Amino acid sequence: MTTTIAEGEAIQDATARPRRSRTSGIDRALQVLDYLQKVEAPATAYEIARDIGAPLSTIYVIVDDLVEKELLDRQENGLLWLGPRLYHYGLTYARTLDLLTVATQEMHELAEASNETIQICGRDGDHMVVLAMEEGKDHFQVTSRVGTRSPLNWTASGRVLIGHLPEAERRAIFARCATASPTGRAETDPKVLAGISVAALEDGLSIQAGDSDFSVACIAAPIRDNQGSCRATISIVVPDIKLNQKDPDLIALVKASARRIESRLGWLSRRG
Repeated sequence: MTTTIAEGEAIQDATARPRRSRTSGIDRALQVLDYLQKVEAPATAYEIARDIGAPLSTIYVIVDDLVEKELLDRQENGLLWLGPRLYHYGLTYARTLDLLTVATQEMHELAEASNETIQICGRDGDHMVVLAMEEGKDHFQVTSRVGTRSPLNWTASGRVLIGHLPEAERRAIFARCATASPTGRAETDPKVLAGISVAALEDGLSIQAGDSDFSVACIAAPIRDNQGSCRATISIVVPDIKLNQKDPDLIALVKASARRIESRLGWLSRRG
């Protein structure tokens, strides 16, 4: 069997070209979403497939899956648009981004006013996590690293972070996660903790001294959204001998900082 010059050149060209890798389902889903973002208008599956260069049958399968998961919305005329689940993801991302930006700015101001270590803390499942921190200028400082995680029952911030949840849920969380602290002073009774948690949220203040570390106190104020849910805390961490000092008044400072964060985010005015 002989091969013509033209056939030889075609074979050579084919072998020279890199082999196309198979596009994953996740990549195809992102291509669909990227296309709708690019055109900023609903589109048909055919238009999407034509633009991204994918088989129409493949796009139909992916689109059906995305619609089922509410990542896409199929309108009455059959056109496809971004789904409600993406909207909720975006809201959560934006809210978190805005919260950390505003809270970090307030953290700097509070550190300057108090000369103490300031933390912004949030919830990570059954733990409290330090999201941001700034050391004050006082000669004796209590510090911890960003990303440090502690059981919810050990810290002032941890307890107040779930104060907005229904009582049964608060009890279930504490029953699951409450453990003895290194000092042995942290409360572990789920019923008691559930009561402390909601009271702290209502008071706008949570205090612990010596529960997780000897001679260390934490004064935390909840940062509440327009529904009254605690999204994070801002706290002052000090030696326990400073807990009740009045110059400056650390309790008043941290509560005022939390209210300013809520006000800057528009939460305080909407909550009333």
